[in-house]
Amino acid sequence: MLQVDHVSRRFGERQALDDVSFGVGSGRITGFVGANGAGKTTAMRIILGVLTPDSGSVTVDGRPIDADDRHSIGYMPEERGLYPKMKVAEQVAYLGMLHGMSKKAAEDSTARLLDRLAIAERSNDAVETLSLGNQQRAQIAAALVHEPTALVLDEPFSGLDPIGVETVLSVLRDAAAGGAPVLFSSHQLDVVERLCDDLVIIADGQVRAAGSRDDLRAEHGGDSWRLSAPGDLSWVASAAGVTGVEAEGDGVLFHADYPTAQEVVRRAVEAGPVTSFGPQHPSLAQIFAEVVK
Repeated sequence: MLQVDHVSRRFGERQALDDVSFGVGSGRITGFVGANGAGKTTAMRIILGVLTPDSGSVTVDGRPIDADDRHSIGYMPEERGLYPKMKVAEQVAYLGMLHGMSKKAAEDSTARLLDRLAIAERSNDAVETLSLGNQQRAQIAAALVHEPTALVLDEPFSGLDPIGVETVLSVLRDAAAGGAPVLFSSHQLDVVERLCDDLVIIADGQVRAAGSRDDLRAEHGGDSWRLSAPGDLSWVASAAGVTGVEAEGDGVLFHADYPTAQEVVRRAVEAGPVTSFGPQHPSLAQIFAEVVK
């Protein structure tokens, strides 16, 4: 497990990180969400040792992270860092060898990854000739080639079309299934919501929310409910204790405490069949908007 504990970092007059703490569990995918300038990249660079914190620490499985730990992490910066004139396979295998792999092991790993990422046919092409999406796939291969013990990826889905997104999602899920902690940042909240086990939301250098996806949905869902029934549900808007009623398809969304919601369901059942009833969980976009405002 990767753990960031009470990390702060200032650049001149700007407080980039302010007492930031969060964990990335082994075998779990953690989405790191925040606006530009929120502190995501600074936190990632501190994990990698590219930057040092003014205070706080980073640990791995309860002990201070060291150079060997960092050497084994697969890192993908937001800015593409591949040599543009090198061939794709040569570039990825070279980076694998820099991580201590034998030439054969690096080449075998490269071939597997390029095939998995659907760019094997571009193996002998120069990086600069690839589309932006394929350059991104090559960059992801470079982060994974040495079979890292953890992944830290800054905007890995940038420039990918929907098929590319699904391809990369599958590769990251496999990495997590093998036990690696996976931390990635993204502005694509729908992708984060589908992929992540856990979420960290950061704004102005401070963590505003952190936890499992389901726990955060429950915590920020409030007393929101959805009731579906084939009959007329217009009466829900005038029920005592009910607010924020919105029609949606064959049902209604409304806000009420639990006892009031149960009373609404009782009345609906008396009036006729009820198709479904349950809590209405907010989307990640709604949670994000709530915690950073």
